[in-house]
Amino acid sequence: MQGKIEIKNKRARYEYFLSDELTAGIVLSGTEIKSIRLGKANITDAYCIFINGELYVKNMHISDYVYGSYNRHEPNTERKLLLNRRELHKYEIKTKERGFTIIPLRLFINEKGLAKLDIALARGKKLYDKRDTIKKKDIQRDIERGNI
Repeated sequence: MQGKIEIKNKRARYEYFLSDELTAGIVLSGTEIKSIRLGKANITDAYCIFINGELYVKNMHISDYVYGSYNRHEPNTERKLLLNRRELHKYEIKTKERGFTIIPLRLFINEKGLAKLDIALARGKKLYDKRDTIKKKDIQRDIERGNI
């Protein structure tokens, strides 16, 4: 098998305050998992919603598998996340509060070869919070370089 597959949502920590992180399984078809193993997925614009008490991830783009035949998958379809009832209920209560959403942070393949998705409960940042994040990042970079 190739190197470790890990697709990150780099904008998440910049755009949101993250509170509750959790790892969830994901239901995929054969060509979807093959595309993920090739690193052909994007979770930057993805978010999670509840449909009939079950959690789904929307806008997660998994490119078509190059060697796929007639039974190809849709690149932007909703995909079901696998969590236990207690976790689903806790997240559903939190998302009903104003301003909270669930976003994916990282898509990876675990040791057993299964696709997993790290998700987090998130609240959007205001513009001044984003500026503060950039300022702290610049200061930390200068400290590490020894400029301060």
